[in-house]
Amino acid sequence: MALKNTIKEVYELLAHITHDLEKSEKGNKAAAQRVRTSTIKLEKLAKVYRKESIAEDKKPKGKSTSKQKKSAKKVAAKKTPAKKTAAKKTAAKTAPAKTAPAKKKIPAKLPAKKQVKKASKSFWSL
Repeated sequence: MALKNTIKEVYELLAHITHDLEKSEKGNKAAAQRVRTSTIKLEKLAKVYRKESIAEDKKPKGKSTSKQKKSAKKVAAKKTPAKKTAAKKTAAKTAPAKTAPAKKKIPAKLPAKKQVKKASKSFWSL
């Protein structure tokens, strides 16, 4: 029932924002300020709506049987992180060892450094 109340609040807030938007469009600065503050309230209310609607969607519709409960427990057990880490450990044991990359050959003679010709006069002597 909380979701219905939230929806009702969103409708009311949108009606106020729409009314103030029409006024601010005509040049009313106070109405423009009310719109700005109302949009912050709308943002917070939208977050509440999202949380409540997700919770509402996750609720099972109708009575659940014992088979459904058992299957839900099995699914939850499969998703535990302890089993995932165990699977990773076994995968690491069975994976082939990585080989080191081949080293580059170094040439026997390195190229000689180019000699830079020095100017006959330095900058300071000009």
